Amino acid sequence: MISVIVCTYNRDKFIYHCLECLSKNKTKADWELLLVDNNSTDNTANECRRYENDFKPNNYRYIKELRQGLSHARNRGIDEAKGDWLVFLDDDSFVENNYLENLHQYIQSMPDLNVFGGKIIPLFESGKAPDWLCKWNQSWVSAIDLGKKVKLFSNRQFPVGANMGFTKKVATECGYFNPELGRKGNNLISGEEKDYFNRIKSMGYKIHYLPNLIVKHCIPPQRTTKEYISRFGLAIGQSEKIRTLNISTAAYLTKLLIEAIKWCITIALFLFYTIIGKQSCANSLITFRTQVTKGLTGRY
Repeated sequence: MISVIVCTYNRDKFIYHCLECLSKNKTKADWELLLVDNNSTDNTANECRRYENDFKPNNYRYIKELRQGLSHARNRGIDEAKGDWLVFLDDDSFVENNYLENLHQYIQSMPDLNVFGGKIIPLFESGKAPDWLCKWNQSWVSAIDLGKKVKLFSNRQFPVGANMGFTKKVATECGYFNPELGRKGNNLISGEEKDYFNRIKSMGYKIHYLPNLIVKHCIPPQRTTKEYISRFGLAIGQSEKIRTLNISTAAYLTKLLIEAIKWCITIALFLFYTIIGKQSCANSLITFRTQVTKGLTGRY
């Protein structure tokens, strides 16, 4: 069985369509849908009831997780899931109609498949990509496209929570997402996915990129502003400080060294994009790196 887990917090604008897209999937696989509501205070619960009334799904469960934080919600999903496979999707991501059947086919044809990430296409509410977007900051909008063929994620790559999954066996061995990391309410602390996939890799599991598992991930206008880039960068730095110090002081010092190297790369990119006339992209890279460094060193 495949357990699809959608964790949500105050996304009444998107959650109905997210669930609707899943229910429109046709597949031979046995699957269930778990909606983990992490203390939403908007109209999310009513939108979930509207989905139940409209589709009358017999494979759907609405679960309330009172401990605030995305990691707590995902861990509750792990505990509640009945399937051999755990698939995590964001509450503002919309699967293609063949998503579940494609996953079923991958599982059937790939005996070594234990962990995966799929393709994520940003869906900008404004109708166009921000002018600062370039090859080097696609991750800021959770975009993933590694091509049209199945391949392994490299050592420095890992899936994104809007489209990822692993077997229950992997979850049992790896444990839970770290509650110190991951978003809580409206803060932007993250790093729980990187931490989890690093643990998975350390146990010897291969992480596959599955190109036919496609979701469109909604990006609202407020996620494309300079203020957001600044807040996002600071949160990334804070997250990496927490994550690496939880490993060891040496891991944190290594991260600081890597940050210095990234500054050299960022300056080179800044000069390149300035020369070719893409100043918005150049400026955004500097803003982001400055904020990451502040979060990483605690100087903010």
